[in-house]
Amino acid sequence: MKTPDLAKAANAGAFRPRPSDAPYQIWGTGLEPDAVQQMKNACQLPVAVSGALMPDAHVGYGLPIGGVLATKDAVIPYAVGVDIACRMKMTVLDLPVSTLTDDQSRLAKALERETRFGVGASFQSPRQHDVMDRNWAITATTAKHKDRAWAQLGTSGSGNHFVEFGTLSVLDEAVGLARGTYLALLSHSGSRGTGAQVAQHYSRLARELHPELPQALSHLAWLDSSTEAGEEYWAAMELMGRYAAANHELIHRYVARHLGVEPILDIENHHNFAWRERHRLPDGAEGDVIVHRKGATPAGAGVMGIIPGSMGTPGYVVRGKGVAASLNSAAHGAGRRMSRTRAKELFTWDVAQQFLKERGVTLLTAGLDEVPMAYKDIDEVMAAQSDLVEPLAKFEPRLVKMAPSGEPPED
Repeated sequence: MKTPDLAKAANAGAFRPRPSDAPYQIWGTGLEPDAVQQMKNACQLPVAVSGALMPDAHVGYGLPIGGVLATKDAVIPYAVGVDIACRMKMTVLDLPVSTLTDDQSRLAKALERETRFGVGASFQSPRQHDVMDRNWAITATTAKHKDRAWAQLGTSGSGNHFVEFGTLSVLDEAVGLARGTYLALLSHSGSRGTGAQVAQHYSRLARELHPELPQALSHLAWLDSSTEAGEEYWAAMELMGRYAAANHELIHRYVARHLGVEPILDIENHHNFAWRERHRLPDGAEGDVIVHRKGATPAGAGVMGIIPGSMGTPGYVVRGKGVAASLNSAAHGAGRRMSRTRAKELFTWDVAQQFLKERGVTLLTAGLDEVPMAYKDIDEVMAAQSDLVEPLAKFEPRLVKMAPSGEPPED
């Protein structure tokens, strides 16, 4: 995807960018030029205040994946992302680590029975959670798709979404456990089909409200936060955040119940979301802004989060250092090294399975476009953001389930 420079595009139409770019900082090296250009473009928007680009960054719609953007009194639906409130959740379970090898079929059965994968995946008998008692009539879109959301509650979708068992090695007791190795459950998914409908509806509305934007940049269209449309989107986004959290809660609750064990630790965090926060502005003053983290993890001082690698590489539980220039953010994962199409052209299952076997990973289902070699080196990503977060624990995947081959991505 090529993204033209805003200043050049503005000369051909009515759009007028900022007189000077909002400042932004880049973490990592060798990032896709188009992703960097997308960050630059976003920082030329008249509503932009400042930005940051994380080391896992790659091209997205409008704002790159791994992009962080602060705006003044405006929210950009596609700077939040299509999968609103996509998030991570880890539960440490009261089971011996040896279960991963000695009774793996029991763990596999729990994954197979207690969640669903794929576009449109749902449960025939919807699962119960009080998130469905909230006011889904806050917008016409959420009202229309409430039944769909309920049917999909507790499901995992497709693309880079997963549920997996692995070992958690605690490096620092600040994580909430004594040093040692534990069995843990890790999941990654978001607000499913309803979140996508919210994103598409309000992004389309934002583009209609800003016809001055060049077509190639229309995904950067914003909603003024004080308008009815802006308030509606914000309310729908927050509902999708609660829904995504409930989604993970049910997956973990039902898996633990299936196994007959109790959780001994829970850690979770959103990405693909917008927050109202107070930050130091480029002029040195303190001010209230809307911070979009599209594929970026909140990393305020002392804030814990989860940064996964791939199906065959480690992930980390981290504690944020609160770096102002990053808008208190960090990467949300390893980040793709190449497109899905390219991955399917380059790799075979024979190569992928050998990679996984060497690392002791059993893969239940997944698409070839999600093989570990399609992702960046997670340890290089972590090294590039050592000033943003500190690792407290290391997670090694051992039993992984994703959407089967042939499913279109929802990440």
